[in-house]
Amino acid sequence: MSKKGKEKNTVNKAKHAKLMNRKKNKLRKEKEARTERLKAIIKKANEQQQKLP
Repeated sequence: MSKKGKEKNTVNKAKHAKLMNRKKNKLRKEKEARTERLKAIIKKANEQQQKLP
């Protein structure tokens, strides 16, 4: 016998998937920003190192 009425978990699953995707995107953006900052610091340090001699 099949259930009658509204499907049980679809709304919760959709909300959960949306929140998890938002979290993953946030973490990905933070990681990219961190690597960009690190690259900028390394580049600046290398430029200063070349100016010294």
